[in-house]
Amino acid sequence: MTRRLAAAFSFVIVVAAFGTAQEKPAPPKGERVFVCGHSFHSFIGDPLAQMAQAGGISGHELAGQQYIGGSRVQQHWDLADDKNKLKAAIKTGKVDVLTLSPHVKLPDDGIDKFTALALENNPNVRVYVQASWYPYDVPENSPKTFKNADRDNAKIEDLRKAYAPFFGAISKQANALNSNREKPVVFVVPVGHAVVALREKVTLGQAPGIAKQSDLFLDGIGHGQVPIMLLTAYCYYSAIYQRSPVGLSVPKLWSKQGKPMYDEKLDRVLQEIAWEAVSKEPLSGVKSK
Repeated sequence: MTRRLAAAFSFVIVVAAFGTAQEKPAPPKGERVFVCGHSFHSFIGDPLAQMAQAGGISGHELAGQQYIGGSRVQQHWDLADDKNKLKAAIKTGKVDVLTLSPHVKLPDDGIDKFTALALENNPNVRVYVQASWYPYDVPENSPKTFKNADRDNAKIEDLRKAYAPFFGAISKQANALNSNREKPVVFVVPVGHAVVALREKVTLGQAPGIAKQSDLFLDGIGHGQVPIMLLTAYCYYSAIYQRSPVGLSVPKLWSKQGKPMYDEKLDRVLQEIAWEAVSKEPLSGVKSK
């Protein structure tokens, strides 16, 4: 009887292991990604490439970058042709994924125009629009008086309430662009939700090495420290490749800082927050598994 039980137990282990191996999907193909936007977004190119490599994704390529500080997407559209790297890249047909980051003024006609141009040159293109965290935290704060240290007194519920109209406006434009199409083309990356979730973790003492909310930012407007930058890139990895970043190796951006508080424990928290934010947002195109 003992031998039979042992044999049966061994068989169950083998079957379970085989099932686990079968359930793990193969890495998706790499995409040619063009990054276009302002300072809350333009940094994602290099860490996203590192994440793709760590995830075993071959063929990922940074197709180009275009940066204008504090810009709306329309400003990139209006850029002169001889300076417009994005339009030139799109017209080659070699952009699979386009990332855009509107500012607070919405709707942004540039999103519509770049989407149309991208589809004209690549019918399988996907456009990812970043719903950034709000500059100066909330619309009511004055750029002249608001300081980074003021973030330490912010209440998470107030941040979420103030952010809702901004996110709603981006979602409305994305839905309009996807209407009457056989499949969605424009997706929303809920970076702002992820940043607020990280700030909540900080207030609860659940973000290793981060003592207060202001530690996440460089200044009053809200330029992100490295944790914010990596969190943003993890959101894009999750959305573009539709897979969880949890368990990826620590990106090189961490090691360059030389700060003890930036380590694998905090990185794991960022990965989990990013996947939860993206997989729970229908407009990201990702479904949690």
